[in-house]
This record gives sequence, C-alpha cells and structure tokens, in this order.
Amino acid sequence: MAMAEPEFRATGVRIERWPRSLTKAGQVLIKDGRLQLLTSYGRVIDSAPVRAVRAGRARFTDEASAALKVNGKRYRLTMGQRDRDSDAETLAGRFLKAVHGAGAAED
Repeated sequence: MAMAEPEFRATGVRIERWPRSLTKAGQVLIKDGRLQLLTSYGRVIDSAPVRAVRAGRARFTDEASAALKVNGKRYRLTMGQRDRDSDAETLAGRFLKAVHGAGAAED
C-alpha cells in the first residue's frame, strides 16, 4: 500500500509558543487528517487531529504568520523563514486552507 502524500508540508518555519521561539527552522505537516509541528530535526513539538486544531491569521503580524491552538496551547507560525524567494504569504494562506479544508472534510 502506497503512503499518502501530505496535504500540506512546509519547512523553514519559525514556531513560537509565547513568549519564546521553539525553533527557527521547523516543519509543519498535515497528513492523514493530522497536524504535526516538528523541529528541524524531525522531533515532534505537538500533534493533533486537524479537526481539533484552531487556526487563523496571527493578529498584529505580517501575512506570512498564522496563529494556532493545538491541545490547548497557542502557537505562532511564520512561514518562509528559510527560503526568502518563496511567497511566504501564499504559503501561510495554503496552510490555513489545508487546516480548514481537512477539518471540514472529516465532518
């Protein structure tokens, strides 16, 4: 049986849990209905079913940032930290669309 492709994957993501940064080059993965926040080495910071994750635009930040609530913990993700040539705003938008789409698909 072939492994399913992830619905969303981003590397070089700054992952913060106020008031500190957890990683400056982390990974965000949505696969098989589950969201994972990972360090640059692949260690799991947090993980939850997508339908249990709340996500939106981070207030008072640029368009490349998203705010999350995972397992009762608040995180801020800033996309495009590693690859300055990529469109970080588009990446953040695709992430939010993947979270909202995956949650709706499971209902």
